Amino acid sequence: MTAVLQVEPFPGSSTPRRAHLETTPAVSMEQYIDIYGNLCRRFLLGPGRTRIRYQAEVEVDAGLDEVDREAIQHEMIDLPSDVLHFTLPSRFCASDTLGNTAWRLFGDAPAGWRRAQSVVDWVHDNITFEQTSSGPLTTATETYLQRRGVCRDFAQLGVAFLRALNIPARYCFGYLPDIDVTPAPEPMDFAGWLEAFLGGRWYTFDPRNNSRRAGRVIIGRGRDAADVAMLTTYGWAPLIAMRVTAEPIEAVPWSSASPPVLGTFPAESG
Repeated sequence: MTAVLQVEPFPGSSTPRRAHLETTPAVSMEQYIDIYGNLCRRFLLGPGRTRIRYQAEVEVDAGLDEVDREAIQHEMIDLPSDVLHFTLPSRFCASDTLGNTAWRLFGDAPAGWRRAQSVVDWVHDNITFEQTSSGPLTTATETYLQRRGVCRDFAQLGVAFLRALNIPARYCFGYLPDIDVTPAPEPMDFAGWLEAFLGGRWYTFDPRNNSRRAGRVIIGRGRDAADVAMLTTYGWAPLIAMRVTAEPIEAVPWSSASPPVLGTFPAESG
């Protein structure tokens, strides 16, 4: 069956070195850039078990996520045309359904950065992080009602609220190493966050952690998680196991057997 893989850094966002992607058994892959600029690999999954492994050394900006508390919220007529797409409802981010709720919760907040931050603060404070509490089809509306989820759900609820407030927002996912923070007890270093368009540019917001972080490696951007699935299969291919680690390069000495990585994705599917 056909499969599409997204595990490599977003083109131009960071500099991967000594990157290596392999499958067992070996398959040929077609590389392409999707409509959002994400780097994708298309290939055929054969019968039986397939193991996919990606590892790389990645150079990233050492600074924290940027902040501009004076960034304005644009009037809709002033938004760039290529940003309007991210003001509309999408499959998992039903901003139209959550519109009245968003304006009730955040309508009194000053427009611009402070309104966007109030959304992120609310999601962070009112949604409980709970593994296995949601699935790949969980929507932002369901997350709001259930008040629990994983980072993907935090991000999608934030996206839905922001769009309902006429702030363009897009879902992002990538690697997030524990740099200058206490390591989280949750396993693996895949993460979902969002970007909001304010003051003429996109800014990173992280409803799950609600802190400015260093070392993010963006893999994909889209309307919601459906646009940037780590692995999309056109047929039934259950995921048996997955492990993701992202660590500062000085913490993991390079060797031919175990190179240092800022992202590694070993997984198996049947």
